[in-house]
Amino acid sequence: MSDSTRFVSDYSKRKSNCKKCKQPIEKGSPRIAKCVPNYFNDGDGEMKQYHHIACIFETFAKARATTKKIEDVSDLDGFSDMKDEEKEQIKKLVAELCTKQEAKKVTPKKATPKKRKSSDPSTAPPAKVSTPKQIIKSEDPPNTSFDQPSTSASTSKDDQFREFRRLCGMIAEEASYNEKTNILKVFLQKGSSGTGFTGDLYIIVKLLMPGAIKRTYNLQSKQLVKLFSRIFVQDVDDMLEDLEQGDVSETVYKFFESNTACPPNKKSTLTIHEVDNFLENLSKLTREEDQIDILRKLARKSTGNDLRTVIRLIKCDLKIVAGPKHILDALDPNAHEAFKASRDLRDVLDRIKESKKSGNKKLEVRASLMTPVSPMLAEACKSVEQAMKKCPYGMYSEIKYDGERVQLHMKGKDFHFYSRSLKPVSNHKIMHFEKYIPDAFPEGHSMILDSEVLLVDVKTGNPLPFGTLGIHKKTKFTDANVCLFIFDILHFNGENLMGKSMKERRTILETSIHEIPNRVMLSELKFVNKQDDLKHMIVRVIKEGLEGLVLKDVKGIYEPGKRHWLKVKKDYLMQGQMADTADLVVLGAYYGTGSKGGMMSVFLMGVYDDKASQWCTVTKVGNGHDDETLEKINKQLKMVKISKDVNKVPTWLNLNRNHVPDLVVADPKSSPVWEITGTEFTKSDSHTAGGISIRFPRVTKIRRDKNWETATSLIRLKLLYEKSKEESDISNLLGVSSDKPETLKSSTKVSAFKKIKEDKQHDLLEMAKSQFLKDTFEGVKIFIPNDVQNRSKMVRYIKANNGDVLKENELKLATHVVQSDSVKRLDISSEALSVTSKYVWECIQNENTVIHPC
Repeated sequence: MSDSTRFVSDYSKRKSNCKKCKQPIEKGSPRIAKCVPNYFNDGDGEMKQYHHIACIFETFAKARATTKKIEDVSDLDGFSDMKDEEKEQIKKLVAELCTKQEAKKVTPKKATPKKRKSSDPSTAPPAKVSTPKQIIKSEDPPNTSFDQPSTSASTSKDDQFREFRRLCGMIAEEASYNEKTNILKVFLQKGSSGTGFTGDLYIIVKLLMPGAIKRTYNLQSKQLVKLFSRIFVQDVDDMLEDLEQGDVSETVYKFFESNTACPPNKKSTLTIHEVDNFLENLSKLTREEDQIDILRKLARKSTGNDLRTVIRLIKCDLKIVAGPKHILDALDPNAHEAFKASRDLRDVLDRIKESKKSGNKKLEVRASLMTPVSPMLAEACKSVEQAMKKCPYGMYSEIKYDGERVQLHMKGKDFHFYSRSLKPVSNHKIMHFEKYIPDAFPEGHSMILDSEVLLVDVKTGNPLPFGTLGIHKKTKFTDANVCLFIFDILHFNGENLMGKSMKERRTILETSIHEIPNRVMLSELKFVNKQDDLKHMIVRVIKEGLEGLVLKDVKGIYEPGKRHWLKVKKDYLMQGQMADTADLVVLGAYYGTGSKGGMMSVFLMGVYDDKASQWCTVTKVGNGHDDETLEKINKQLKMVKISKDVNKVPTWLNLNRNHVPDLVVADPKSSPVWEITGTEFTKSDSHTAGGISIRFPRVTKIRRDKNWETATSLIRLKLLYEKSKEESDISNLLGVSSDKPETLKSSTKVSAFKKIKEDKQHDLLEMAKSQFLKDTFEGVKIFIPNDVQNRSKMVRYIKANNGDVLKENELKLATHVVQSDSVKRLDISSEALSVTSKYVWECIQNENTVIHPC
């Protein structure tokens, strides 16, 4: 601590928070301020960190011997102005502190050099008991020897880590992507000496692409800060406060440069091989103490700039604004395409070397078995005309499944399953497929399949909603199987199929597979080459509540990572006329990272619940504002910092602890209203607005014409949710007739009501229990008075038919009310339809869709 540090005592002039315990220091309460240089203003001026009197002395008890403390009342400015009660308290705490310090000075003398050499291990620990926070070991653990020479290590200057840092700096400073590529190309040709590159090409390229060749470290930014606070013996709260600026590498660098427990080296001696070995070893550690050991070991060998760059490698962001394409283009024009297909960097580099020896042969884009391939993607299709123009020779129109994408690799009896992000898939989602795939592909011994995994109702054959594949949610569906819907094949029995057309690949897939119902099946598709046919299909999937369509050019090849397919969803069509929107109020905010570090960039949105007099959360949104608008919002919003502390959440906010923000608005009734648009309204247990949320939200408009009273309320949000599930007037919007459209090629579904005989209530009840009833009461919110005959049985049937039965205090939400003598005395919504109990029973027994209010 600097000698300029001073301490001031006074009485709080307004409410503030204690730096240590984070609890309020009420107005008029005694406090002590620790005055430190203002690092936010280049050290000019000072900042006051207020503490409760007892709290600041607790920090002294844990501080290093070199830290400046209040060792006498003369060290405390303003002491003479304090009341006698506070003076006595401070004197007592000063005396206790001095006593403890004297005891600490005596303790080390017991651990004489002679005793340290003793073979009795019980004599060693006492020397460390007084400072448990500083875990600095004299010997390094044997399992983290990252600094041992690598078998491929060299003494080349090009392999020095400082040269790697210099290269990153040059790339980062260049704005042009072409020039970024050229900088790397020149370095790989001439090296740092200018006479030729002599370094390890594989390690250099691997480190330049930390986001593409990922390791898993189990270390988030806050955890890194906590680990380094122990290594540097720094106040973790100070480091976490600095982390709010958004860049953990800068936070670690700043405190590394100023710490004395583990000071940085003056000269960089690390090599890229040592850093690569360190990262590999770190990825294998999960215990906090092991992570601290290896991080401390690295820090001892690093300069400040070295450690900052290594932290960026751990976070998979070198801050050079250059992706894999710009890096790999420096090696070969086709290197990026080849890497996306195989994800095997060493194989790509070897093939580039071979192609240069044999002539400028174009690199083949091929997959490597058991290594994930970047999946081919789809761009948004906003009109039928766009689709016909993109696929002039016709297209396959395929159901867009609302599941989880899975890439299956099979080699003999070995199977690997990868997610869209190229990570291994959770075992509970794919554990049965190893048993079924050999039966589904009896002639196949090696293959790569592109597919979607869903939970399917075995009685109806219908896929269950998105999110049901979770290990806990899946257990709720006892009559469901995990099913693999296969829609593409990239490799089969040693042959690379990515260069073949979509039509050829589909033919190979259809002739090779023996479908296993509800386990391994082909995706539903139809060949389309006319606008009207495509319009009819869009109408069908939207009316049936499916997610959408994927359109694929029949002549298109499989291009890893490219968005050359098209996806049709209702919120893309007709300039967004069919998207789900709500006018929500800003309730809180989260700090961003990277370029948005230190500023609010993600916002918590919600609605007001009139009944509970509380605000409820609907979604978090981070898309839709440009940088200029975001800066204005950060200046205009009046926020209260709560640092994701659930205990500081105000009483007006009904919030799930998983969504506690960094800041909440000071007054939600004066907070701005934003129009939030998403793919659809969804059910979410993590949000408190009746479990309603918005999928893929984005800000589409700042509603300056609205305030909290005219924004979407909880009641209105529930109605919007119900309305979104109803059939929309898509036929008129697309200009097609309302005739029944053609269906896709699909598996036969069970028709439950063909099995229902005469309208016997016993039969109906049994069918309801078996979940065979249709959604006769879909969207119906019905109130059934207690004096209606057979009320309990009617309630069961309506719920089985997907209807909602309301309580008396929910009458205002009712769409239907069953007639009875007691209804006349109740306050019923004027929009609700009054129906007889006979009419309700007829709807149940005869499958009649219930008439809705106009």
